[in-house]
Amino acid sequence: DTGEHITENGQLSYIPFPPTGGCNETGRPLELVFGVEKDINCTIDFVDDPFFHLLEFYVHNDAPLTCRIPTRPLPPSALKEEYEEGTKDMTEGQGALSEVYTPMIVALTGTLQLSHLHVSTSLNVLVHAAPRSVAPGTIAAATAYSISREPPTRIVIGDALPLRFSVRWYPNTSLPSGWAGVGGHLTFSTLVYCLISAGASAAICLAYFRGVELPRRLKMHGKDRIGGMERGAGLGGYGIANGGGYGYGIGKRD
Repeated sequence: DTGEHITENGQLSYIPFPPTGGCNETGRPLELVFGVEKDINCTIDFVDDPFFHLLEFYVHNDAPLTCRIPTRPLPPSALKEEYEEGTKDMTEGQGALSEVYTPMIVALTGTLQLSHLHVSTSLNVLVHAAPRSVAPGTIAAATAYSISREPPTRIVIGDALPLRFSVRWYPNTSLPSGWAGVGGHLTFSTLVYCLISAGASAAICLAYFRGVELPRRLKMHGKDRIGGMERGAGLGGYGIANGGGYGYGIGKRD
């Protein structure tokens, strides 16, 4: 109720997420499969009063939604306690540093109102795996954050909270460059688009000229030639006639 961390023997205490009994789609806590990129729907069927107040802390940034995922595949549950005891970090104080689990802070955004909440329920999940040459099958870092893909969901006590996680994995701890340039930058895709547009425009112009304009001009030119030959054959309407054997005379044709 206060947003403070719950500790056990001086260490942070964690419970499965969601805390209301698992995702409605599977009946199990939220799970990530190593190296598998997919979209996961996890609907919290009923937001009770304690969880609603926790959401208020998360949305208002009074307390972080701190999660953790196994750094390596965990052994069978019968050996879980021995495994954690043998790999426990000996750093004094409270924190998320551990050899067994990798922390994942979830930045849940929204708007806090007097009677309800608006929560951005679409989240990106980024998980970095350690390089195979260094530690195969090991998670190095993880984080999650809300995105404004669609309008936030209005939540009151008793409502369902539909969460959608888009999970992406990276093979190392470096972020790949995905920025292709926006505004004022000539990129290869822009150049290709311009060339294709110019070629398409030229093809349309050529098709119009050969299919419409050229036949029209040839037809008009043919009419002009036929009309000129008719006028030339008659020499303007006058001809040359025999003048009775003594000479040539000009007379009008019948």
